[in-house]
Amino acid sequence: MTHTMMKGSNVPLDATAVRAVLRWTPGSGVPDVDASALLLGPGGRVRSDEDFVFYNQPRHPSGLVRRLPKKRDGERLTDTVEADLAALDAGVDQVVIAASSDGGTFEHVRDLRILLHDASVDGEPLAVFDVRPETGEETAIICGELYRRGDGWKFRAVAQGYPTGLVGLATAFGISVDEAEAAAEPSSAPEPPAAPPAPPAPGYGYPQPDDAVTRPAYGYPHNAPPPPQTAPAPAAGYGYPQPAAAAAHAPDPNFRLPPMGPQFLRR
Repeated sequence: MTHTMMKGSNVPLDATAVRAVLRWTPGSGVPDVDASALLLGPGGRVRSDEDFVFYNQPRHPSGLVRRLPKKRDGERLTDTVEADLAALDAGVDQVVIAASSDGGTFEHVRDLRILLHDASVDGEPLAVFDVRPETGEETAIICGELYRRGDGWKFRAVAQGYPTGLVGLATAFGISVDEAEAAAEPSSAPEPPAAPPAPPAPGYGYPQPDDAVTRPAYGYPHNAPPPPQTAPAPAAGYGYPQPAAAAAHAPDPNFRLPPMGPQFLRR
């Protein structure tokens, strides 16, 4: 008999090993879904990082909890976690079955359902629970939990969501995810300095750069002229004094100063 479950309800299990199958309808704009499991001790936390079974660690070291390959079931996809409950270490009080979305939130995941099967036989599921997000912003959801009750096990329908994805879910149960957090952080390396702006083109009203060779402009101090070079005298031109001949500066041997005294004499 299959139990159709409501959120928060539970059902006892007669099976010693179970398959928890997550099933959803894929399509355009629908995120991919990954199943995972956390093995919790009496304090509700993992005993070590090895108690987290997910796509990068698909098998617990004990081999008793494992993630199976994804399959297509008609128009739907499935991702499955299998657990041998009867053989689990007595230090494991609970096995949490969770789902995480890749490429969007669970608001866009259609027909998400968890089906719990007896792993020893093929047949109808023991329990079925339609997992619906509460806010639509969840990127990880606890679909259900297998937990000890006396000498047996029970299954509870949960549907508790996390907007922080698989990392947020894992850290909530004591998983160390320092490396994942570091990979998600933006690089702290400083950006290279921007190239200095190019100086403005020389123009009227701006001081000229020291190394510029420009024609002197009216009203501004001129740059130091280049070292003198031997060059022919400039050609005579209008508006410039002409150089005097060297002979014009030679003394005149017949030159006499005029007599000193009054310039006008009465005769």
